[in-house]
Amino acid sequence: MSEEMIRSLSVRGVSYSYRRLCQPERITEPVLVLGGALQGMYGWPQMEDHVGPVADVVTADLPGMGSADPLPPGPSIDVVCAAIERIIDDLEVPRINLFGFSYGAGLAYGCARRFPGRIARLALGGVPAHISDAQVELWRRASDHLAEGDNEAFATLVAQGLMCLDDRRHVARRKLAYRYVRRSMLHAARNSRHAVDSLHRGILDRPDFSGGLTDVPTLVFSGEHDTVTSPARQRDFAATISDSRFLTIPDADHWVVLERPQEVADLAARFFTDGPLSSAPCLAPVAREEPSPADPACV
Repeated sequence: MSEEMIRSLSVRGVSYSYRRLCQPERITEPVLVLGGALQGMYGWPQMEDHVGPVADVVTADLPGMGSADPLPPGPSIDVVCAAIERIIDDLEVPRINLFGFSYGAGLAYGCARRFPGRIARLALGGVPAHISDAQVELWRRASDHLAEGDNEAFATLVAQGLMCLDDRRHVARRKLAYRYVRRSMLHAARNSRHAVDSLHRGILDRPDFSGGLTDVPTLVFSGEHDTVTSPARQRDFAATISDSRFLTIPDADHWVVLERPQEVADLAARFFTDGPLSSAPCLAPVAREEPSPADPACV
C-alpha cells in the first residue's frame, strides 16, 4: 500500500507543491511525471497504477501551474527547472527518473541538460521539437478566445489542434480522447488562474530542443499519427541524444497517453527498471473500434 505525501516548496519567491506516493518495496529511483502546461498533480492515475508498484511516483503543481503561484514575467524555463531540482533535493535522493509528456517533455529535457547527474533515466513523449507557423497561429487564436472569455471556442480549437481527426488514420479511443481533452481545456479555462499566461508562454517561451544530451539514458516515444510534431521530427530529435532509443506507438496521435494509457505506463515502468521494451504491449496495434450509430461524432 502506497502512502501519499504532499509537500510545499518555494523557489525564487514562487510557492508550489508536489505529491509523492511512497512505495515501500520500490526497485528503482522515484519517477517524477511532468505533463502539459494546464495539467496538475492529480492527472496521472495510470502512471500511479503501473509505475507505483516499482517506484515512488511524484507529480507536481509547478510554478505557473495548478495551485502554484504565477511565474514572474520573462522566460520561465530556468525557474521551473530550479523548482524541479528543488523537488529532487527535498526527496533526499541523489537521482530520479524523469517522465515528460508534450509541454512537460520540454521541461524534462531542459532539466536533463542543466543537471544530468541528477537524472537516472529520461522518458520523453509527444515531444514538441518543431512547431509550425500554422500551429503558432492556432495557439494565438485560442489565446484570443480565452482572453475574450469565449471558453467554448477555446476548448474546441485546442482539442482539434492537438489531435489527429483524419478518419483515414486509425486512432484508438479517438472520440473518447477528444471529449476528455475538450472537457479538460474547458475546465482549465473556467477554473485555472494560469490558463492565459500558460498559453502565452507556450507561444513565446518555447523550450530549446537543440544541442543534444549525453550521459542520460533516454527513451523518446511518439504516437504514429502525431500531428503536433511528426514522428519523423521526433526521431531526428532523439538522434541528437547520445544514449537514446526512439519508439513509434501504433494507433495513437499526440494524445497517446490518453488513447493508450495503460500501455504507455507499462512502457515507462519497463524503461525505468531496465526491462525489455521490444515486447511492450504499446508497440502492438489495437483492434479497430466498430462505428456505432449511437455514438455522437466528436466534431
